[in-house]
Amino acid sequence: MTGVAEGIGQVLFTAEAIQTRVRELGQAISADYAGKDLLLVTILRGGIFFLVDLARAINIPLAIDLMAISSYGPGADKQGVVRIVKDLEEPIGARHVLVVEDVIDTGLTMSSLLRHLAPREPASLKVCVLLDKPAHRIASLPIAYRGFECPDVFVVGYGLDYRQHYRNLPDLAVLKTGSR
Repeated sequence: MTGVAEGIGQVLFTAEAIQTRVRELGQAISADYAGKDLLLVTILRGGIFFLVDLARAINIPLAIDLMAISSYGPGADKQGVVRIVKDLEEPIGARHVLVVEDVIDTGLTMSSLLRHLAPREPASLKVCVLLDKPAHRIASLPIAYRGFECPDVFVVGYGLDYRQHYRNLPDLAVLKTGSR
């Protein structure tokens, strides 16, 4: 990683490996959704980095929309429940919706989001994730496209942050314990 930031440990996935995998995902999605009305949806803020690169790697017409959510995580009374802060602007009825997510850990937030979108009757509703962290998976999810399986470590870079820092790193790296 060029200009290694203080607090960054082992690089798990280099910028080159990420871009190679994003191109592969783009080719698969292009083939699977050829001739279909495809809408890519991501959750702000971290997912936007992956969404932009993935959209450029897809060679069929598509639309993009963004959501912002607030989730109640482990230890909270409403574990896995999401509150929609910014909802979709595009209608999704009869469209093929692909939710593009940066990382999935327990799966509770994504599961809740899919339950929120399903009643709008999309033609299909699938998930594409850059980093799949199955170690703490609670909710079973239909992940259609997976970038990388990730070990149970705190990862930053390529959109993933720690207190809004490190998003701009080109690689995906482990945040050193003392940096948190």
